[in-house]
Amino acid sequence: MKRVYNFSAGPSMLPLSVLQKAADEMLCYGESGMSVMEMSHRSKHYDVIIKEAEALLREIMNIPDNYKVLFLQGGASTQFAAVPMNLMTKNGKADYILSGQFSTKAYKQACKYGDVVVAASSKDDNFSKIPETTRESFRPDADYVHVCFNNTIYGTKYNYIPDTGDIPLVADMSSCIISEPVDVSKFGLIYAGAQKNMAPAGLTLVIVREDLIGNCMDITPEMLNYQLMADADSMYNTPPCYCIYVAKLVYEWIKELGGLEAMKKLNEKKAALLYDYLDSQDYYIAPVSKESRSMMNVTFVTGSEELDKKFPAEAAKAGLENLKGHRSVGGMRASIYNAMPYEGVEALVEFMKKFAAENPKA
Repeated sequence: MKRVYNFSAGPSMLPLSVLQKAADEMLCYGESGMSVMEMSHRSKHYDVIIKEAEALLREIMNIPDNYKVLFLQGGASTQFAAVPMNLMTKNGKADYILSGQFSTKAYKQACKYGDVVVAASSKDDNFSKIPETTRESFRPDADYVHVCFNNTIYGTKYNYIPDTGDIPLVADMSSCIISEPVDVSKFGLIYAGAQKNMAPAGLTLVIVREDLIGNCMDITPEMLNYQLMADADSMYNTPPCYCIYVAKLVYEWIKELGGLEAMKKLNEKKAALLYDYLDSQDYYIAPVSKESRSMMNVTFVTGSEELDKKFPAEAAKAGLENLKGHRSVGGMRASIYNAMPYEGVEALVEFMKKFAAENPKA
């Protein structure tokens, strides 16, 4: 069996042991006599799966008891509307920090539902760094402050948690969820598409403080009503059953690994290998400010459109797939999420050296 190193930004790699376990249980899960794909979400077998998934996530993320964990659908993009509909209901105001494409999309969506302003932005710097803010950056009567914690397209990440005082902080953590420990109590709400670090595409995670739900706008569709979803234990309708099952396997994998502290050490080691090489040479250019570098998504360019086009194609021949940068920024992007082994990053660095030697710049 041939497997490549998959540097896709999402859907992305899953741990090999997780895939193997899922394959072993594909035809028959436990003593159920059926695949998880075939189970009723109301069955006793699936009830155990979803409850175990939530319990494991609460354990590895140390989620406080006064937070609800919701397994939803629609991707993080659906949360761009769900967040303001559920949270922007006290004063009708929200402040957004723009650090890339997805935070900008979230801001534009929220503008439809209330008084929304840009508190800070790094757009003028081509989103090459995280905007700096202080508590004074935000309106004191804002219902929440929204950030995108890791920016997949640009390769930036918050190295601090913004100080918002008593204003609830909302974070899109789609591309960095469960990559390292995070103090959930510092956030009012965390949401994430699962297809980058947690499960196949189709599952969206929402972790929300209980006091922030139950006051949604009258126009809020039932499927976007956090209170309704919480009261139904994420099963108001049929949930993404198989994705939740795979997420459970991933949570088990992380727990066996030693938890998020161990996960962080592995991710730091991988990122350091790649960034240290980038900083040691002058063939490739890393456009992101060092203080804002992402552990999950590493972007780089050669400075030549021709070479930037050739690099991903040649890399694919060497078993290094999906290294082409996002179409809006070009260049290359190596997404080195939890499941990417250290050996994959080693292989990438060796290929980068070989490519540079064989393709001198004009």
